[in-house]
Amino acid sequence: MAAENTDLDTIRERAERWLADDPDPTSRAELRAVLDRLPASAPELADRFSGPLTFGTAGLRGPLRAGPNGMNLAVVTQAAAGLVAWLAAQGGTGPLVIGYDARRGSREFAERTAQVATGAGRAALLLPRPLPTPVLAYAVRHLSAVAGVMVTASHNPPQDNGYKVYLGAELGGELGAGAQIVPPADAGIEAAIRAVGPLAQVPLGPAGQVLGDDLVAAYVARAVEVVAPGGPRDLSVAYTPLHGVGAAVLTAAFAAAGFPVPGVVPDQAEPDPDFPTVSFPNPEEPGAVDRLVALAERTDADLAIANDPDADRCAVAVREGSGWRMLRGDEVGVLLADHLMRRGVSGLYATTIVSSSLLRAICAARGLPYGETLTGFKWIVRAGNGSTSLVFGYEEALGYCVAPDHVRDKDGITAALTVAELAAGLKAQGRTLSDRLDELAAEFGVHHTDQLSVRVDDLRLITDAMARIRAATPTSLLGQPVTEAQDLLPDADVVILRTGAARVVIRPSGTEPKLKAYLEVVEPVTDGDIAAARTRATAAVSALRTETAAALGMPDSPRRS
Repeated sequence: MAAENTDLDTIRERAERWLADDPDPTSRAELRAVLDRLPASAPELADRFSGPLTFGTAGLRGPLRAGPNGMNLAVVTQAAAGLVAWLAAQGGTGPLVIGYDARRGSREFAERTAQVATGAGRAALLLPRPLPTPVLAYAVRHLSAVAGVMVTASHNPPQDNGYKVYLGAELGGELGAGAQIVPPADAGIEAAIRAVGPLAQVPLGPAGQVLGDDLVAAYVARAVEVVAPGGPRDLSVAYTPLHGVGAAVLTAAFAAAGFPVPGVVPDQAEPDPDFPTVSFPNPEEPGAVDRLVALAERTDADLAIANDPDADRCAVAVREGSGWRMLRGDEVGVLLADHLMRRGVSGLYATTIVSSSLLRAICAARGLPYGETLTGFKWIVRAGNGSTSLVFGYEEALGYCVAPDHVRDKDGITAALTVAELAAGLKAQGRTLSDRLDELAAEFGVHHTDQLSVRVDDLRLITDAMARIRAATPTSLLGQPVTEAQDLLPDADVVILRTGAARVVIRPSGTEPKLKAYLEVVEPVTDGDIAAARTRATAAVSALRTETAAALGMPDSPRRS
């Protein structure tokens, strides 16, 4: 009992010190209310002070709440001060450009970042309103900024927010100009954040220069260049931004490219931080695009497209039979790659270790360079080298980079434009995206991918599952011997298992409390019977999911359509 009291006293003392330094009266009142409920609130207080949010390669991301283990004005002030100090220590020159989405706190966090920058003597440029993450990534290059900050939690739950950092050419280098940070920059920034003293001593200047809409217009003008001029434009599209910030920019880009303006799901069209019509604002989640599909059916659309809330991801649904099917990220990725190749775009095509192996097969057959990286666009965009430039990259989590010289990150706006170009061209021939997928399957075999994804409340369950698969690695999958078992530690917490026709990649999510296993089965097409090959592949992946879940000691997840 004495030890418990001592622990509580220690946490209480830390909380009181935090209160004295917190610049936000709202979060001070929130934390004071938790303290006033002690000892009943001891577990909650311990969680808020279990450790600071760590600045990693994805920046910061966490729940909006007072205390060091949350997103709040104090944490953002400290992060901004550390970032600005690190930029100065690296000798970086030029302005800091800052963007934000429409989540709770985003604008305030962006403005505070600008104040910290100007207080340290660095120019700060603020995007004019809540805008997609790709616009911020574009602005870093377009404005020759030393770095960029995007305040967003992307497709995380409504109660979260986050803080992503991009570097300009001076500190990011040729491949990292306008890209998200990678080691060792993340560790350097984290160290600088921890070295920040009392927040009252952080000088604050004005909230920077608010940029005009000419920046957005410049982004749209460059985005339209991903579409070849003079091609078919007859395409009816249903669209949803999922209560995020993509609608205005996407519809402007479609109109500028000569496509009919998409019909937008009415009750998801405007930004809303509560995301009231979805249980989870991620187009991959069950039910998230139900309203989109209903609109597509009601309007007899040719195609349905969804962005996630910060519009850096793009989901595509197609009509199949009497219903609609959401294409997997791997399917959209290879469709886009194949389309660019057929347009004559030569250079490096890249994806990640968790994506389908089909892109590798296509590149090998067509004599094009192929790159494979760790998960994350921060790695994909750095896949090129001095002699071979990246021209396309994708990851299976609905992220696509179709114009690396425009946005060196995933971009849901330009991806949507390129999908529309492909679909319109096929429609003019009396064909569909599904038809093109069939043609690829007939040529290269059915590459069927799926996912086992388990969300947890206790992160120790993920640690235990990864330890279990390493300690008792399966020697066979689907009745075939495991011919290769790779453990990517210490570079990455990833285990890869391969047989002659199957592959499993297991890793914790980098942005959510999830354990993920990426499953793939390659089934050859015999006698031109694609449907039979798909049926065999679907059954095999279902069995593979069950075996993988058992090996991890995790529950099976619902099958994706």
